[in-house]
Amino acid sequence: MKRIRIIFAIAMCYFLFAILLNSVGTVILQSIQTFGVTKTQAATLEGFKDIPIAIVSFLVASFIPRVGYKFALLCALSLVGLVATFIPNIGHFWAIKLMFAAIGSAFAVVKVAVYALIGQITDDKKAHSSLLNTIEGIFMVGVLSGYWIFAAFFETQGEQTSWLNVYYLLAAMIGVVALTVFTTSIESPKLPKNVSNKDAFFNMLQLTFKPLVLVFILSAFLYVLIEQGVGSWLPTFNNEILHLPVDVSVQLTSLFAASLALGRLCAGQILKKVSWYPFLNCALFGMAILILLTLPLTHSIEPRVIHSVFDAPLAAYLMPMIGFLMAPIYPLINSVMLSSLEKHQHAAMTGLIVVFSALGGATGSMLTGVVFEKFGGQQAFYGALIPIIGILITLFFFNRQTTRYERYTEEV
Repeated sequence: MKRIRIIFAIAMCYFLFAILLNSVGTVILQSIQTFGVTKTQAATLEGFKDIPIAIVSFLVASFIPRVGYKFALLCALSLVGLVATFIPNIGHFWAIKLMFAAIGSAFAVVKVAVYALIGQITDDKKAHSSLLNTIEGIFMVGVLSGYWIFAAFFETQGEQTSWLNVYYLLAAMIGVVALTVFTTSIESPKLPKNVSNKDAFFNMLQLTFKPLVLVFILSAFLYVLIEQGVGSWLPTFNNEILHLPVDVSVQLTSLFAASLALGRLCAGQILKKVSWYPFLNCALFGMAILILLTLPLTHSIEPRVIHSVFDAPLAAYLMPMIGFLMAPIYPLINSVMLSSLEKHQHAAMTGLIVVFSALGGATGSMLTGVVFEKFGGQQAFYGALIPIIGILITLFFFNRQTTRYERYTEEV
């Protein structure tokens, strides 16, 4: 019962932050219309979200186990809940910036705590990978829910800033989640004795010099590069290459998030019975085949009248399906990496995961955008084949390193 309560609490935290984090695109659109800011000014919201994630996770990941995961989660939820409560009353663009800075900072803490807690409540690698995939799947369900929650407030006619009332609902949801965490029995982690805060921070940095960790970091970087590249530019691909209206382009992009959610939830069950390495190889080959089959279909599409998603060409439905195949990769390699370390190292390792994931996401979006502008959308998405090959190579060495590490720990 205690384990189920912890899983429920961390799942609720992840679901909530999925809504908050992935609202940035929608809020950018509303900020341009509501506050009269330029697209360049509105685009800074991405920075206010992502930069604090990287900085905070790097600075505090090694310290979170020392203050306790429960306390860390409650502090993160309290920060975002407090800011969300005042946003509708302030009604200025600078307040939106503050909101996303708070969300980014809090999520860095939440992700470290959640990943570390998964390590505490699972006993073997298969259980760890299964639960982590399930939690990440719930995160994607939260992403989908966020579109509908924000859209419900956009439909309200009245004051120009009436859509900000969505933050009252989100603040109430934060309160419920915080109460759930507060009433859940979450034990403090067992830490090595006589290790200072300074030592804990440098121990985190020393992790990056392990061959196992280096190969993992490269794998995670390449994966996020693909996911963010496709996710960020799929609406533009739909609009400019498939000649779909803006609203239909965005609606069909939601299939990518739905595919990621379904893929992770399914993988969470499949991985209870199969080994991770052949499973991921099959997923990567499937991604490459889907790209090679789908993109040729986009070359002969002529502009025509599109009234709804049902009028879209087949390629518009096939391309987002890549999310189903790539879905298990990120949580699974994270799980294998964390399972290979001592449980007291999970928080520090998660901090490194968050930092390099943020770097991979920014790089993927930028590279895809440059290739898209210079050479076209098809070439930009064909470019995803390069990091797919890269992941196949890094996973080979990652699997070899984890096998060696397991043998070494067994001998010791």
